[in-house]
Amino acid sequence: MPNHLLHAQSLYLRKHAHNPIDWYSWGEEALSRAKQEQKPIFLSIGYSSCHWCTVMEGEAFSDSAIAHYLNNNFIAIKVDREERPDIDSIYMQALQMMTGQGGWPLNIFLTPDDLVPFYGGTYFPLEPRYGRPGFLQILESIHNFYHQQTEKLNALKQEIVGILENNSNLKPNPDNHLNPKLLSQGLEKNSKILARNEYGSPRFPMMPYSNTTLVGIHTLSPENANKAHQLCIQRGIDLVNGGIYDHVGGGFHRYTVDSTWTVPHFEKMLYDNGLIMEFLANLWSSGTEKTQYRVACEGTLAWLEREMSAPEGYFYSAQDADNFPNIQDEEPEEGDFYVWHYLDLQQILSHEELIAFQEVFTISNEGNFEGKNVLQKHPDKPITPIVKTALDKLFTMRYGQKPDKLTTFAPARNNDEAKSLEWLGRIPPVTDTKMIVAWNSLMISGLARAYGVFGDSKYLDLAETAVKFILKNQWENQRLHRLNYGNKVSTLAQSEDYAFLIKALLDLQQNSLNAGNYWLEKAIKVQEEFDHYCYDQEDGGYYNNAHDNSNDLLIKEKGYIDNATPSPNGVAVANLVRLGLMTDNLEYFDKAEKTLEIFSEKMTDSSVSCPSLFTGLKWFLDGSSVKSSVQLLEDLNKLYLPNFIPCISKDIPDNSVGLVCRGLSCLEPAVTKEQIIEQVSITGGI
Repeated sequence: MPNHLLHAQSLYLRKHAHNPIDWYSWGEEALSRAKQEQKPIFLSIGYSSCHWCTVMEGEAFSDSAIAHYLNNNFIAIKVDREERPDIDSIYMQALQMMTGQGGWPLNIFLTPDDLVPFYGGTYFPLEPRYGRPGFLQILESIHNFYHQQTEKLNALKQEIVGILENNSNLKPNPDNHLNPKLLSQGLEKNSKILARNEYGSPRFPMMPYSNTTLVGIHTLSPENANKAHQLCIQRGIDLVNGGIYDHVGGGFHRYTVDSTWTVPHFEKMLYDNGLIMEFLANLWSSGTEKTQYRVACEGTLAWLEREMSAPEGYFYSAQDADNFPNIQDEEPEEGDFYVWHYLDLQQILSHEELIAFQEVFTISNEGNFEGKNVLQKHPDKPITPIVKTALDKLFTMRYGQKPDKLTTFAPARNNDEAKSLEWLGRIPPVTDTKMIVAWNSLMISGLARAYGVFGDSKYLDLAETAVKFILKNQWENQRLHRLNYGNKVSTLAQSEDYAFLIKALLDLQQNSLNAGNYWLEKAIKVQEEFDHYCYDQEDGGYYNNAHDNSNDLLIKEKGYIDNATPSPNGVAVANLVRLGLMTDNLEYFDKAEKTLEIFSEKMTDSSVSCPSLFTGLKWFLDGSSVKSSVQLLEDLNKLYLPNFIPCISKDIPDNSVGLVCRGLSCLEPAVTKEQIIEQVSITGGI
């Protein structure tokens, strides 16, 4: 018998609709019942493409004994973190405080009256293993603790709430100055994150750190700037050659499970691909024109067009790590869609192709993943025509059609579709087809920057189509909404939706100069709404959720910590400075300064937690506008000048090619493009 999740819009929630557990979604019904019955809440947070979430759903959450105990003694609530990142952020912070680490599924227990967490973990096995107790044992222990050790429970709650409130109660610190010294120290410390290479550790793209490190090449001393640039170049090489990149179908997986960038965790997330595309385009424009950077951008573009673009124009959110090898299989296997038996390669490729292929990619009879091969490219080996032919043959085997014939690949929207639809090639992973404004915006920014650097109109066309869908469809009752399910909007926008959308609009404004001020005008309107609903008028900074949409939250957070995606406040600061430079409106600079001040202590004491705030500080100290002709500004866009805004203008002094303005003053008119570049690159402050 299905539970309360049967009619949920979220694919992740619906995956649990037939569990014997009496799951509720987060809302008034579940929270009220917990209070009335005085039962602790078991809160489980995950997302549709999460591998270990899928494992736990098929094990512990499908077990009748666990369901019976859980239903009798707890109120069970499921949350899709992609729908409610504000809830996820609070309880992930609590979990990390309790255990020293986090991850998904995030399983945590809350007291019913005040939603305070008191115990948590990630994957709980059905039976004791991996050094972890079985889930039923955990439930019994938690039940006994909650009912029999009230004094300890209250003391623990008080400690947890105190720490959470202290972390969220940020006040401006007048002793922390927003100056070049703070910027250079923060950039240098964050660049060292990219240099870490612990043996055996997983490797994540960590794009906020990569982006901030790349910013450092225009700010640090020549020696440190060169080190930062080399770290970025190496990160780009690792990304485009490693198994994290899908060399056959394009697009990047979420991370690799090893330290050599070889075997990925196979899900593909839209946000990673948007951030990586922007980084690679910037890396190319910084003077590092490695062919594989552009090949990976083009491959990601092709994947995006083929598999991740809805007919309406927006982008789907993610693809699973797992897929069914055969329709008879009851459970999917991790990575089957992407990996290759050596025997398969021998059958698909000619002898000459296989020899050439082995010279470029690390493949063997033994394989590198459960007896199969994840393709990893040797960095110093180019993809020759014969190797490209081999890749096309693998593509044809996987998808059932040649690359030039397959422009659209309809998604499998759930396991039933994956097993019932007729696929010409392999059975694909399930695609989560919901539209998330924040993630679409990151992809739009990546496409806009790739267009500015490479000049291929395909990038711009896809970006404009997606952003026009958002602007036309994501407002209901004059409010931006975060999600779209089958042309139905859902869930009020959060700060990351506003901040990332504004950035996307400004990136389109910068990289498509023939559009006039159309994208700027849209950005200004979205910023007004963002300020109205999320900005703290008293102390500065943006709350994760709107003032009128936070009643069900334990605390009100202002997100400043970067994870796989940049923090909303870091992006918001850069947006505000860019808007100020484009409009000469000083209120934008004031809000940027106030927001930086609220986080200045964190930037001083915990600089490696907030790289995007240092990117924002770089904009605040060194942001410039350049008034010139379209042609010269397009030439500047092809370079890596991370803190300049192009402004098309005929009103520049005679005998000059452009005018550089910084903050409240302008420099002497430039007579050459080289002089403009030099002026834009000067560091200092507003």
